[in-house]
Amino acid sequence: MQKSFLFIALLLLLIVSQSEAQAPADTSVYLITCGPGIETYSIYGHNALLVRIESENKETVYNWGIFDFDTPNFTWKFAKGRLDYFLGTEPLNRFLQYYMYEKRYVWAQKINLEPSEITKLTLLINENLRPENISYRYDFFYDDCSTRIRDLLEKSIGSKLLYPPEVKEDKTTFRKMVGKHQAPYPWYKFGVDLIMGSPGDKEAKVRDRMFLPADLQSELSRAVVNRNGKMIPLLRNPDVILDFPAPEVKTNFLVSPVFFFTLLLIIIIIVTSMFRSRRMNNILDLVLYSVFSILAILMIFFNFFTDHQQMSRNLNIIWLNPFILFCLGSIIMKKEGIIWFRIVFIISAGFLILQHFLPQDFNIAFLPLALILLVRSSLRADFEWNPLSLKEVEKQAESQKRQGKKG
Repeated sequence: MQKSFLFIALLLLLIVSQSEAQAPADTSVYLITCGPGIETYSIYGHNALLVRIESENKETVYNWGIFDFDTPNFTWKFAKGRLDYFLGTEPLNRFLQYYMYEKRYVWAQKINLEPSEITKLTLLINENLRPENISYRYDFFYDDCSTRIRDLLEKSIGSKLLYPPEVKEDKTTFRKMVGKHQAPYPWYKFGVDLIMGSPGDKEAKVRDRMFLPADLQSELSRAVVNRNGKMIPLLRNPDVILDFPAPEVKTNFLVSPVFFFTLLLIIIIIVTSMFRSRRMNNILDLVLYSVFSILAILMIFFNFFTDHQQMSRNLNIIWLNPFILFCLGSIIMKKEGIIWFRIVFIISAGFLILQHFLPQDFNIAFLPLALILLVRSSLRADFEWNPLSLKEVEKQAESQKRQGKKG
């Protein structure tokens, strides 16, 4: 009797819990796509999920793109790849206020889900909202505000969700994808290309491309769901909630990294040819090698001491190599350090010759910087063939001095 009562009680508890988990019949889910902003973290746009319950007049936005600038050691955690993002919820009208203020468009596309799939999606979202799950370790390529939505939809729909087939015309890499958004900001693109390693040049398949908000929207718009042999589009046509044009950013080649560093290279070549005093060259090299040393330290850090997988295996460490630090040390201690300058010269020359064969794309603005290293290292490498060698100039000056005394 007690066993029968316990069985009935457990059965009733199960029925009640299932009924509570069941989403209301008038629940609908929408993919929210927000246009790009002008801040560096917002130029890629944004995604969120909108859950609408008509009978309750309730519209809730679920946003996996929340981070806190006031996080202790924010910059260090970001650099180390240990910054946590959060899932946040808010009413639709409050969510839209931010995008209204920034004049960024917002689209909503209804997701064609069956009631059981909506229920499963709701359960997954609620699981994400648990205190132990509400934060996650952010990964720009593989775990961000867009991929979180993709993953939830895959779990809710299962194998019935079908992505469009790969086509040759869509072939691209992660670096090229983010580069499209960075193009109006050449200095920002220069910085990203500097710290992004060879993983950024991996081919991005259909599913991979959904790490960017606009690409999530476009790829899911091409996806279908198999409903008993009938292919139903996953997303309906977009409804425009806020209508603003994408920001137009004017670019000026005269202030781009390519122009700036090319001009700097020309100036350094002229200075190297015209000013031959040891003191002048020491000052110039102290400044240049200090800057290059900072960049070399960054390469060491991002290659070996960060959890950002996008920054690992960064082949910029070839031309921004640790030997530059020994060159700077030689200049500071007023020692010749010929061996270190020769190594830097050889590596710089090798990089310039072999860069097209390396498994990483390099920003064109890196070329004048590598050439600056080539020119200045050759000056101190004591190559006999180099008429600009400091040692050769000093020998000539000494010879002229002796001839003057004889005269």
